[in-house]
Amino acid sequence: MADTFNLQAIRERIDALDTQILALLNERAQCAEQVAHAKLAEDPNATFYRPEREAQILTRMQLLNAGPLRNEQVTHLFREIIASCLALEESMKIAYLGPAGTFTQEATYKHFGMNVGTLPVDSIAQVFREVEAGRVRYGVVPVENSTEGVITHTLDMFVQSTLQVCGEISLRIHQNLMCVHQDWQTVTKVYAHAQSLGQCRYWLDKHLPHAQRIPVSSNAEAARLVAADTDAVAIGSRQAAPIYGLQIVQDSIEDNPNNTTRFLVIGNQVVAPSGNDRTSLLISTRNQPGSLYHLLKPLAENGVDMTRIESRPSRTTNWEYFFFLDVRGHEQDAPIRNALAMLRANAAVVRVLGSYPIAIV
Repeated sequence: MADTFNLQAIRERIDALDTQILALLNERAQCAEQVAHAKLAEDPNATFYRPEREAQILTRMQLLNAGPLRNEQVTHLFREIIASCLALEESMKIAYLGPAGTFTQEATYKHFGMNVGTLPVDSIAQVFREVEAGRVRYGVVPVENSTEGVITHTLDMFVQSTLQVCGEISLRIHQNLMCVHQDWQTVTKVYAHAQSLGQCRYWLDKHLPHAQRIPVSSNAEAARLVAADTDAVAIGSRQAAPIYGLQIVQDSIEDNPNNTTRFLVIGNQVVAPSGNDRTSLLISTRNQPGSLYHLLKPLAENGVDMTRIESRPSRTTNWEYFFFLDVRGHEQDAPIRNALAMLRANAAVVRVLGSYPIAIV
């Protein structure tokens, strides 16, 4: 009887807490509406999505979190709260590399919440075009994977686009083997995006060594093809299986258990400092001895921490290259500002692709 009484008391306490939570959520939503009215009074074209403010809120919640909820769970809950309140201020649509069921869709929902409007498109280039044409507010594109490296098409698009990087998303990638039946060991074809085939190379060598590996435009496209082919399997996200009527026959087949993909949010917005930022740069050096040394020297002299450098052909002159750099800090920080001034004195092209909050996991 005592246990029954205690259980009933706990349930009543949960009901009371739920009532308080609902009241507080609506109070927060009302505050968001007041913010919208205040912004519109100052500027009819005000921007409501503030990546730096969102990052500050999520960081603060993680620091305050005393458990038992994990930080990842707290971040997920507050992202949805922020997204729901933002929807009261502004109706946004986000373009992403589709079709439905891709990891890019998963990253989009992780960052903007499950209720945001989305537009799946066929290519990375089309994501850029949709944002540039103003048909969507932002786009989400993959930029690098911890196993397979950089997505060169995304970097190449920045050479010809004026869009800014407004944010980044870090998504743990679990690759799943799926098909229309359970007898996956007998198939002769494996469909997947080239990056996913690379991320599962050793698993496929061991378990499906004789199957032909066929790269396609996306893992969702792979799932669509396999839905009509009993002699094939697809690799992709868990979300893709029910969309295309497939069964997951082996899960988490990626070779690296820490396999992670980084995505960029692109738009026309310049983002203010959040306190924990990254800056992406595009630089072209003059064709002269020691050009790469002169590119890196201003960073070292100003104590700027470079976290990534990639080179891509300029496509206009043979053997000339663009360099893509990521550095820790914001464009407005004195060390980066000083380094950029020195770079502009020596480099042929220096463009800040964006300063934005480092992804919060």
